[in-house]
Order: sequence, then structure tokens, then C-alpha cells
Amino acid sequence: MSAYHPARVASVHHWTDTLFSFTCDRDPAFRYDNGQFTMIGLEVDGKPLVRAYSMVSANYEDALEFLSIKVPNGPLTSRLQHIQVGDTVLIGRKPVGTLLIGNLTPGRCLYLVATGTGLAPFMSIIKDPDTYDRFGRVILVHGCRTAAELAYRDWLTNDLPQHELIGELVQAQLTYYPLVSREDFIHHGRITDLMRSGQFFQDIGAEPLDAAHDRVMLCGSPAMLTELKAMVEGLGFSEGTNATPGQFVIEKAFVEK
Repeated sequence: MSAYHPARVASVHHWTDTLFSFTCDRDPAFRYDNGQFTMIGLEVDGKPLVRAYSMVSANYEDALEFLSIKVPNGPLTSRLQHIQVGDTVLIGRKPVGTLLIGNLTPGRCLYLVATGTGLAPFMSIIKDPDTYDRFGRVILVHGCRTAAELAYRDWLTNDLPQHELIGELVQAQLTYYPLVSREDFIHHGRITDLMRSGQFFQDIGAEPLDAAHDRVMLCGSPAMLTELKAMVEGLGFSEGTNATPGQFVIEKAFVEK
């Protein structure tokens, strides 16, 4: 178990019957960059049962926060969804990931496009002052099936603009675009369709994607990742890695089980 350290669960919030989040104590030795993920889970039959989870919490916050789906027969989430305050979870000691603003070349506008729990890494990125130093405008897109699944919507709308550290930056530079596909909502449909039609860019008051000055981060369902990756590559965007910065980055390791 040396690859993991135990952490006490401090709070649990159930958003829907398929979605929950929780916070836990943070080991002072655990350091990460905003946008990264680590392996977390539970000890089952004396062995660690873990999956990849992005940190919702920013790297300067005292507690760690994670967002998870609930899969009834999932090896991990069928157990993890029942955790309570005071329980112990395992936190991997080695954070990794490609969703880092340092993996993007300089640009004016940063698009953070998420579906479902793919929102998690972007929560830490929008709480990072460096994000607003590097990009003049930040657009956070969160697509879900229903409005109830728009985790953190109230916090993003009401609390984040009042944040002690970055509130003024958020008010001046961040646009939050919640999107629902299966019921009526202020923004309805699939982000790829709304981008192709131009409705999305009209809604946010921006020009269509341009590789010359826009940068894109993607995290979410495999279908969305595949479609949007093809879209931006067709527009001339190059993919960035930890070794070579590019015009878009994608995270393939997200929680499915």
C-alpha cells in the first residue's frame, strides 16, 4: 500500500442518484498541478481497489475533493458511493495527467469543454490564478443529460465570482456555459452540434474556433472526446503533450467504473 496514503473522508454530497462528490483530508506531502488526476479508492480484501480521479480542489486548498459517478455494479463506485464522514479512502501518491495549462501554447481564449464528471479537472483549473494570467478569456462548458447533473452549478454561478482569491478575475474573464441534452434548459443540445451551427459562439459572443488564438481542453465521454478532437484537428489545432505544448489537450483517463 506504499503507493497510497490513507485519507479521512470529511464530507459527502449526493447530487443525484448517479452522481456524488466528497472531500477528504490532504496529506501535506501530496503536491499536484491543477488539472491532474491520481488513483483513489478503497481497501478491499486487503488490497487497493482504485480508479483514476481528477482533483476538483485547487492545489492550494487544504482538503482534496473528488467528483464521481455511481455505477450499481461497478467494482469501485458500487462501494465508494456509500462512504460516510470518518471513513478512510486511499489516495495515490503520484498525480499525473495532460490537462495542464503548461501543455498549451500561448493564446487569448481558453475553452474548457467537459461532459459529466469530466468537469472535475476544470474545477481546479478555473480556481488557478495562473489560468487568468495566461488567457484573456476562459469559457467553461459543462454538458450533461439533465439539469440536476450539472454539479457545482450554483457554486459556479453564485459563489465562485465572490471567491476571495480569484473572484475579480472570474467576474472579468470566466464564462460558464451549462448545457443539457435531454430536457428543456437555457442551453439545450450537444456541444458539438451547437459549435457546428454557430449557436454556441453566438451565445457567448465569440468568433468560431481559430487555431491562431484559441486553446482547447477536453475531458468527458469517449464520444465527445472523439468528435471534438476530430473537429479541432480539422481546424488545424495540434495536440499538446507533457513533452510538447500544443493548441489543444485531451484527457482519456477518467472514471468509468
